[in-house]
Amino acid sequence: MSVDITVSEVGPRDGLQSIRTIMPTQSKKDWIRAQFDAGTREIEVGSFVPPKLLPQMADTAEVTRYAAEIDGLTVAVLVPNRRGLENALSAGAHKIAIPFSMSESHSLKNVRKTHAQMLEEIASCVALLNTVAVDQRPAFEVGLSTAFGCTIEGAVPETRVVSMAERVIELGVDEVGLSDTTGYGNPAQLKRLAEGIWAAVGRDRMTGVHLHNTRGQGLANALMAVELGFTTIDSSLGGLGGCPFAPGASGNIVTEDLVFLLEAMGLKTGIDLEKLFEVRKQVQAALPDEAMYGFVPAAGLPLGFAAHSP
Repeated sequence: MSVDITVSEVGPRDGLQSIRTIMPTQSKKDWIRAQFDAGTREIEVGSFVPPKLLPQMADTAEVTRYAAEIDGLTVAVLVPNRRGLENALSAGAHKIAIPFSMSESHSLKNVRKTHAQMLEEIASCVALLNTVAVDQRPAFEVGLSTAFGCTIEGAVPETRVVSMAERVIELGVDEVGLSDTTGYGNPAQLKRLAEGIWAAVGRDRMTGVHLHNTRGQGLANALMAVELGFTTIDSSLGGLGGCPFAPGASGNIVTEDLVFLLEAMGLKTGIDLEKLFEVRKQVQAALPDEAMYGFVPAAGLPLGFAAHSP
């Protein structure tokens, strides 16, 4: 089935890295399989970071190898550096992203590197990927994190975001992703940043956006993303997650609410909402002590609701 908007599920990575509970490996695998069966075709399954920093992600290699065996699923992962990239390649990830914080203060806190050091790291990653056979090379994206503002520095100049996007594309990455790590963004800001980056690098080099609902702007920003022409929007089942290295950066967009919004507008996501609600119950059972959010799961679907109706 062709889709209009790809809803990329980031819960197994961005969601689980920010909670205290460490989900068992089998429960992660069951979640990924169940959400694929509900129609999700891209899932960020983990991040290749040192277990001592994020013990929740210690089994990412095993989870990635499992997910890569699911025919039709795009397996996305996060890596902080070249070593993480090497591990992601070995595990068979299809899509690999490296976070590049537009706030240098956050970059130092998150990956312990200055902007100059991150540019060197990204260049090293591209060099490694250039040794991989074309038919086996995963997509490599730089996530422009804290692009909308930083909980440590505050405002981030939009000119810096555009300039850094241009620089990493020149280094040879496939794409950049626009990320509202801290939930500071608003639709007008999203429009300015997107148009600025597209003017600098081309529309085909930025197709995805990662938004948070920390201040209640998540779906408004998602709607703007759709209107601007983004084709991939990240979200997290039950709204799990945030960034553990950006104080107060909670609140991913709730996958269930995003899918409902898009389908109610007549946009095809390929995701069955009733099945997605069952996945939510499964994940909640595996994380009994963690809060899950969402207006649509609480209220239920409207009487007579039909997905992607005209």
